[in-house]
Amino acid sequence: MAVQMKGKSLASLYDLTQEEIEEILKTSESLKFQLLRGEEHPLLKGKTLAMIFEKPSTRTRVSFEVGMWQLGGYALYLSTTDLQLGRGETIADTAQTLSRYVNGIMARVFAHQTILDLVKYSRVPVINGLSDFTHPCQGLADLFTIYEKKGRLRGLKLAYVGDGNNVAHSLLYGCSKVGMNITLACPTGYEPHPEVISGAKEEGKRSSCKVEVVKDPKEAVREADIVYTDVWASMGKEKEYDKRVKVFKPYQVNAKLVREAKEDYLFMHCLPAHRGEEVTDEVADSKNSVIFDQAENRLHTQKALMTLIM
Repeated sequence: MAVQMKGKSLASLYDLTQEEIEEILKTSESLKFQLLRGEEHPLLKGKTLAMIFEKPSTRTRVSFEVGMWQLGGYALYLSTTDLQLGRGETIADTAQTLSRYVNGIMARVFAHQTILDLVKYSRVPVINGLSDFTHPCQGLADLFTIYEKKGRLRGLKLAYVGDGNNVAHSLLYGCSKVGMNITLACPTGYEPHPEVISGAKEEGKRSSCKVEVVKDPKEAVREADIVYTDVWASMGKEKEYDKRVKVFKPYQVNAKLVREAKEDYLFMHCLPAHRGEEVTDEVADSKNSVIFDQAENRLHTQKALMTLIM
């Protein structure tokens, strides 16, 4: 029996059950095959998605906009200049107003509290397209990509090297939900939020997987099935750039580091990549790299999510 998700919002992967994640991945696979076969699937015909962007994004805007079009619906782009938020209207009033016009809201924002407020006051499903705390749509695309390439998720080892940021948070929640071991290597002071680590460890006990945070990148990458990294200074952290480059230099994913991983490891990055910083061209362009498959799968997993909740 299919999992029922209609009307559900997604603020974080922690909000989803293992069964719901599996339903999204199964639906992603089905929709991707239909698209490759040239079959139309207007499952959201007549539906409209409001897309709120406080932060610009290539992948988020294009994947949601194209995804809604392929599903037969319409995506409405709303920048901060299109909304009254900057002129004093509350998030609560904005959420309640938009709910009268559209069938779903996607928001890419700075503060995670904005997502939580939209979820609280909206009468239609809300999707977190990225916040400073978590990036669940990226996490779903990551899990789907690993499943496509490896044929399973449970029991694999993912090594994340770098900043314990919103992407790291989503990987912690996602991996622990589906039974995938995850080890993160982060410099002192740049570890994931303690609440996320403890939540992931609790989920890991239930799904029988290991969740670890270490300092040594070699230790994290040893015998890994997947090696993952992200930029050292995320959007909004640009003022810390010079300091971060010095701190994260030993955490570069390069040919020497990935020799610690399994021979058939996958290299993953949520993009955009700062080549020569967190990853070298040699790794990013290697036969093990799946970064563009990963980017493409944002389209398929978001279509699956929108179909299931809208």
